[in-house]
Amino acid sequence: MNINHLLEKIAVDAPILQATFGLEREGLRVNQNGKLAQTSHPKAFGSRNFHPTIQTDFSEQQLELITPIAPSTKEARRFLAAITDVAGRTIPKNEVIWPLSMPPKLSPAEIQIAHLENDFERYYREGLAKKYGKTLQAISGIHYNMELGPDLIQALFKVSDYKNIRLFKNDLYLKLARNFLRFRWFLTYLYGAAPIAEEGFLTREISQPVRSIRNSDLGYVNDQKIHISYASLESYVSDIEKYVAQGDLIAEKECYMPVRFRGQKENRLYLEKGITYLEFRCFDLDPFEVLGISQETMDTVHLFLLALLWLDDIAEPDELLNQAHALNEQIALSHPLAPLPVEADTDLLLESMQAVIHHFELSPYYQNLLQHARNAVADPNLTLAAQLLPYLRNQSLEAFGLEKAKEYHNYAWHAHYALKGYENMELSTQMLLFDAIQKGVQVEILDESDQFLKLQHKDHIEYVKNGNMTSKDNYIIPLAMANKTVTKKILSAAGFPVPAGAEFSTLEESIAYYSFIKDKSIVIKPKSTNFGLGISIFQEPTNLDSYQKALEIAFSEDSSILVEEFIAGTEYRFFVLDGKCEAVLLRLPANVRGDGQHTIRELVATKNTNPLRGRGHRSPLERIKLGEIELLMLEQQGYKTDDILPKGVQVFLRRNSNISTGGDSIDMTEAMHPSYKKLAAEMATAIGAWVCGVDLIIPNSTLPASKKEPNCTCIELNFNPSMYMHTYCAEGPGQSITPNILAKLFPEIY
Repeated sequence: MNINHLLEKIAVDAPILQATFGLEREGLRVNQNGKLAQTSHPKAFGSRNFHPTIQTDFSEQQLELITPIAPSTKEARRFLAAITDVAGRTIPKNEVIWPLSMPPKLSPAEIQIAHLENDFERYYREGLAKKYGKTLQAISGIHYNMELGPDLIQALFKVSDYKNIRLFKNDLYLKLARNFLRFRWFLTYLYGAAPIAEEGFLTREISQPVRSIRNSDLGYVNDQKIHISYASLESYVSDIEKYVAQGDLIAEKECYMPVRFRGQKENRLYLEKGITYLEFRCFDLDPFEVLGISQETMDTVHLFLLALLWLDDIAEPDELLNQAHALNEQIALSHPLAPLPVEADTDLLLESMQAVIHHFELSPYYQNLLQHARNAVADPNLTLAAQLLPYLRNQSLEAFGLEKAKEYHNYAWHAHYALKGYENMELSTQMLLFDAIQKGVQVEILDESDQFLKLQHKDHIEYVKNGNMTSKDNYIIPLAMANKTVTKKILSAAGFPVPAGAEFSTLEESIAYYSFIKDKSIVIKPKSTNFGLGISIFQEPTNLDSYQKALEIAFSEDSSILVEEFIAGTEYRFFVLDGKCEAVLLRLPANVRGDGQHTIRELVATKNTNPLRGRGHRSPLERIKLGEIELLMLEQQGYKTDDILPKGVQVFLRRNSNISTGGDSIDMTEAMHPSYKKLAAEMATAIGAWVCGVDLIIPNSTLPASKKEPNCTCIELNFNPSMYMHTYCAEGPGQSITPNILAKLFPEIY
């Protein structure tokens, strides 16, 4: 069977880039002084027995971050950003993640073998410690996993002379693995980033910086007597089985070849069921990247792997791969500024990468990647190892490593309310994603723009929309709460106080109602909107023009509106989950306080610079707008936007206190009288809501509440209440809501 020249035979528009990807990133936890952390793996990560994305590798201090399968390099790296963010903000605040492959100065006594419950995994690590020593296990790196896309595989299969798709895939992946070992030195040259070992790490001292200790035989490799043949899949499987049977390997997974076949639990199953994907294990951590690997590196490697498929297979693999190993060793242990040796055939490789770009008419992006690789081949100064040289101090990178670790730690805590990589999603959804990743619940984003998630633990699946809309609420309940008229009727029938008012579906009818309310304080609001949109509040009787303008604003948001009596008092939001009030929030309407020097417009602009303020519900507080409603409010108070506000004078730009319209949030959970929390929970129960935002107007919160004497009025129930505003408050400690949602959905993991 011929496995060569297949890429040349498939159509130009074949899905050449179709593949799935995954990343595994290792990293040591160290303290603020760069010493190996002596704390246990954080309990907040949940159980290592099942956690799919955050594990420990050899030691208790070595995190292993594992992405799920992703349809592109961009998505794989994006999810790595989220996992890294979760890890960075979950480890103790006085710890950071070491950004280099080579560890800081350490001793074997500091390295704790991972405290795992699984007996074999503990035995396995203890065996590794005896065989290789503890310190060698502290080397970290990145594993790059790739599976060729099914349509690409099928296209190649059709132009081959193979009859069996499983055998074809095995041979295709075997060819790719062999050529990878043949040209591995190219990646060592470009991306090697382990030029030195800290004092005492190596038993054999090296006299100068090199490209990559980790990718040399001084790194974490098997004993030299271990020789795994890639001449055939049978020889690969048999060799590993032989070394395990002889006791030279503790288990099959101890085979530390630079590329491994993956997709089956046991190697022999590759012969029966086939190879699923390849694991490439030779990537040093890039300390200049917060994630340890750049997008450009990932895409250059993808192009490199496709070029390996373009090239012919190796006729006599064992002998040639031994020579390739020696070449990689020479390049790995060369000075970072040394040119490539003449044996390194870069022309063949670069021409194959160019051929792939040309044949499949890839975008200029890939041509630029290739040009960067060409430039680095011509100038070693452009390689990663060379870029580390200026940071060497007395043959040490500890100071540089610690500086970078702290920089990335600070980055993790910048805009800490958001989940890195997913900042464009609604904030409560980001927070739930954070908690799910942290606890080891598998996450799949079904529709990002619709905030629709699939969460899974083992066979237990939950679908979540907007952070808290789940199967726990039946279909009719959110519909009832979305309709303010229905909500009022249900609560009133259950004996709870609601404001009096009327509903209108035309502007003419609502204008005619003016004579009934012209001497009253009123609230005008859309019938079925959320986030405080279209609401106008008149605490004093208003004129017909202002009344009509408010009606028009409300009708712009909905086809029906409500005109209700204004209830005097303070408005509070109660967050109720499964019959219990979890948080209470005082929301102040959008406002500014004068300093006697700046205009109202300038004061608004200054207040909007608060990093907690943003747009589109992607930050805990919303920026204040100066729209129609705000201008109307100012006019009623006798101000215009360009007026200088006297010192100490506070003006409100809204009557409604929604955070989504620029309001301030104050956590009142502990201060609120328990009777109001109980009453709010009873209101949510009355309408049948599992999760609910209850808005109460309370004239005097020091007076206790009861159903008989509520001392409050419910002005609204919210079917999809924001959770972030309870957690990240303008004032007060804040309450974490999303972990409680997750615990209710997956009680088995708590």
